[in-house]
Amino acid sequence: MTLNTENKTSKLVETRSIDYIPEAERHGSVWSQFTLWFGANLQITAIVTGALAVVLGGDVFWSLIGLFIGQVVGGAIMALHGVQGPKLGLPQMISSRVQFGVYGAVIPIVLVCIMYIGFSASGSVLAGQAIGKLVHVSDNLGILIFGILLVIFTICGYKIIHGMGRLASVVGVLAFCYMFYQLMTKHDVIALLSIKHFSWASFMLAVSLSASWQIAFGPYVADYSRYLPKNTSSFKTFLAVGSGSIIGTQISMIFGVLAAAQAAQSGGAFRHHEVEYIVGLSGVGLIAALLYFIIAFGKVVITTLNAYGSFMSMATIISGFRGHSVISSRLRFIYIFIMVGLSVVIALLGRGDFLNNFSAFLLFLLTFFTPWSAIIIVDYYLVTKQRYDIPALSDPNGRYGKWNWVGIGVYIFGVLIQMPFVDTKFFTGPLVHYLQVDISWIIGWIIPAIVYFILARKFSYEIPHQLIIPDHETDDSEQDDNFLKDISNVAVN
Repeated sequence: MTLNTENKTSKLVETRSIDYIPEAERHGSVWSQFTLWFGANLQITAIVTGALAVVLGGDVFWSLIGLFIGQVVGGAIMALHGVQGPKLGLPQMISSRVQFGVYGAVIPIVLVCIMYIGFSASGSVLAGQAIGKLVHVSDNLGILIFGILLVIFTICGYKIIHGMGRLASVVGVLAFCYMFYQLMTKHDVIALLSIKHFSWASFMLAVSLSASWQIAFGPYVADYSRYLPKNTSSFKTFLAVGSGSIIGTQISMIFGVLAAAQAAQSGGAFRHHEVEYIVGLSGVGLIAALLYFIIAFGKVVITTLNAYGSFMSMATIISGFRGHSVISSRLRFIYIFIMVGLSVVIALLGRGDFLNNFSAFLLFLLTFFTPWSAIIIVDYYLVTKQRYDIPALSDPNGRYGKWNWVGIGVYIFGVLIQMPFVDTKFFTGPLVHYLQVDISWIIGWIIPAIVYFILARKFSYEIPHQLIIPDHETDDSEQDDNFLKDISNVAVN
């Protein structure tokens, strides 16, 4: 009996971390990628992010269009990162050592850790509100309860996270169908849509909000596809990841826009009471309790993704200097406890002005991750063409070296070139006054992509002839479909 219990526990709790996933341990299907990202985005923070487009001055009609455009652009970039998981069998940030060097990769990874902690903190604020209402405790105690749940689910890891994603997809669809029904039957949605006051500044804010939401998944999307079999269709993975994230997020943000517009029209208190107001639109009594539970569960799913990603990033930083990628179960627990603990503390200290602070945080972070994303995607698809030396990723004296100054230099250049165009609470560039819109993320992706492509081809290290994996398995890259060819074929057909 004890042996069976231990076997079940070992299957439930993930044992791997940032190390390569051998083919014998690969499992799952692309459908699980769709349900994970669809379910993870049917949640309260996505609703609130969509609401920001209206709260910060936009109208309903053009905000919805702007949000959708941002979803498609950002979702495509995010999905391109997700395709790397099955091919490399690695979490996203450790593979950044190819472009930045074993030590140099620490630069973007530290910023990724800050992002994860920030997202986890913001999620904890909203989940704390929901748990507090559900079990009749203070928001602070609700945040602490939520933090404990995060630690438990993050320790369990990959299988539990995908299982929660599937459940969140079903629960989320039912909840949103009910909430939309209540919103449309009790309020004049057509009147809200008929208000059209186009403004470039408000329109581009909506585009930037949704694009930044999607691109922010880039540093960890491959973490959740890396267990797929190596010969999984790259094109199908791209479609599953991208469509799941785009559709789920757009549904949430549409509801957020309509809810915020209704609050503005009726004089309702939306800011600082986001969860309470949204539930109040849809029901009272038992229905309200169910909605609070669904909101809390949705936040468990997405915030577990953030906590898991923060653990992987922290482990990647430390392993780079230690020279190996195997993390013990004890260290795994310590890393997770530290990262979740920091997010809970920040949530408790900073929950008062959540909406404004979160908006500024989300948009400012985009400044640091658009050039990183451009470098990774251009290198993987156009320079190295998926030919990585995976064992060398743990060797500072190997093929990729300690520091890759081409990648680091282009990254710094990509951050700096955005500054004149940035318009956030933290910093406003000098050109914003003339343009009236923040286009920094567009500049920060396209220009670094072009510069890196030119420099990497000229000054690059010796690229392997094929993907080199650490456990002497046969590389199936020749049998795997070519992603760029698939895209071309679809375009032609």
